[in-house]
Amino acid sequence: MSKSVTTSQRESPLSLEQHIARSLKQRRISQGYKISDVARIAGVSVGMVSKVENAHVSTSLDILNRLCDAIGLPVSKLFSDYDVAKRGAQLIKAGEGMEVVRTGTEVGHSYHLLSYAQGPQKLYEPFLVTMDDASEEFPNFCHPGHEFLYLLEGELIYRHGTRLYPMSSGDSLSFDGGVPHGPEKLLQVPIRLLSIIHYDESEEG
Repeated sequence: MSKSVTTSQRESPLSLEQHIARSLKQRRISQGYKISDVARIAGVSVGMVSKVENAHVSTSLDILNRLCDAIGLPVSKLFSDYDVAKRGAQLIKAGEGMEVVRTGTEVGHSYHLLSYAQGPQKLYEPFLVTMDDASEEFPNFCHPGHEFLYLLEGELIYRHGTRLYPMSSGDSLSFDGGVPHGPEKLLQVPIRLLSIIHYDESEEG
């Protein structure tokens, strides 16, 4: 399968000055203020307010604080919103997950990773696992973290430790990944299984 990543925004991200300008202007308009109103309340010139709202100047924190006070916008929210805006989203279109090799690949299991832009610290891994009539049972997976399974299609018996869990389409199972686990018997193929492995900071896979 091909690897495809589509970001939520194709245009260049806003600079801090542009973010401040847009946020201040939107807040001012929503409050029904004119530029002259904000300038009067904040004690700065109309020209300065206009320059800030058009990202033509990098203003001091003192002036920025006064402008925010004038329109009732907490400075902390202004910067926290900018931090959130920098965090991108990743869209993986149907059938375009990144195919990866894992232990189960040796017995005919197919794995497509559905998220792979998490930065330097991996917190979770979502896989679309596919098994067909050429796949083999393999109840000996073992890895750090906790795993959540959701069976999308097919029917199987899943082993976790010494216990067996019959699963059919729509069933889910969650467990400690450190205990040996995996398909004990494939009852109806093809099988499509959503597997999400969550890692604690101390046990990143």
